[in-house]
Amino acid sequence: MRNYTTETEPAPVVSPWVDELLPGLIEFRRDLHAHPELSFKEFRTTDMLVERLEAAGLKPRRLEETGLTVDVGEGPIATALRGDIDALPIIEETGLPFASKNHGVTHACGHDVHTTAMLGIALTLQRMHKNNPLGGTVRIIFQPAEETMPGGALSCIEQGVLEGVPRILALHCDPRINVGQIGTRIGAITSASDTIKIELSGRGGHTSRPHLTEDLVFALAQIAVNVPAVLSRRVDVRSGVSVVWGQISAGSAPNAIPGTGYMAGTMRCLDRDAWHSAGELLDDVVRQVAAPYGVDVHLEHTRGVPPVVNSEHETALIEASARAELGENAVVLTPQSMGGEDFAWFLADLPGAMMRLGTHTPGGEEYDLHRGDFIVDERALGYAIRVLTAAALRTIRDLEQ
Repeated sequence: MRNYTTETEPAPVVSPWVDELLPGLIEFRRDLHAHPELSFKEFRTTDMLVERLEAAGLKPRRLEETGLTVDVGEGPIATALRGDIDALPIIEETGLPFASKNHGVTHACGHDVHTTAMLGIALTLQRMHKNNPLGGTVRIIFQPAEETMPGGALSCIEQGVLEGVPRILALHCDPRINVGQIGTRIGAITSASDTIKIELSGRGGHTSRPHLTEDLVFALAQIAVNVPAVLSRRVDVRSGVSVVWGQISAGSAPNAIPGTGYMAGTMRCLDRDAWHSAGELLDDVVRQVAAPYGVDVHLEHTRGVPPVVNSEHETALIEASARAELGENAVVLTPQSMGGEDFAWFLADLPGAMMRLGTHTPGGEEYDLHRGDFIVDERALGYAIRVLTAAALRTIRDLEQ
């Protein structure tokens, strides 16, 4: 196996191939951005991708609902590349001339960039292949529904997208990193993420006589405060278990104890093993905290995704490709994110890595993901295509060794 950390052999230069395609790809990305679609509803997006790929002489395979895969090249599969295609239920506030035309839906996580980058890689590799056969195959997966739990990756895997695949690579926009750089990390780069929904019910009553009721609001408050506290003492603190509530609602009058209440949040964890143990504890802890107050508890705990764990070899592959294409200072160490990412399911049985794509304009305004005002420096698109195309070519070269 090639050691990419000490690689000295010259690699193919991708830039000239990509530069010719970039104007059309930027136009494609802007069109996607203006027409975002939610998870498993990416019908227009899928159709557009199929049309562009078929026009280039490729034979994409549609997945059952939305999404697709396409193989570029010939011979054994050297690597797979994955890009997610869905948007978020967020109102866009960017003011861009190509802002979302679908009110309440926007590409606030950069999936329009991910999708277009994968299209660009497919078109670039196809041009190279027509010029000089590649000697291997790259499978590109346009995955639907990353923004749902437990994620559209599982549906893709069930449909055989990983058959014959030895490794898989991906990218994710990162507004904390300057455009022209990528962030990498060996080991866990994201966290596990679960969804927690709790409904409490009991006898309502007057706030002057809480002893004659089940004081549901007080019980909600105890769960909100004590469940995270108990878990922090029952699970190794180094695993970074974090329970944070995003919703709490109950009651409609200041002098009436309500009969029902609701709360919801997420549990995140930095370590895969701790994720399993914390998940097993959570249900019991919620019920134990609620028990003294006599309320009935309906708990819906949806196991989400494990952490994305980057393998050392594939991380070095991406880093070598980035340095060759973008320069020696192109790679920065990125911290582990507390966000969840269903790319983790692809890595359950395969080595692979996800890179962070810098989208911040140096000296410009700072944005964050999942916000209505999220804006990407479009130069990032070309850099993403160059790096991952170069990485794919290296895996093909390895087949020939």
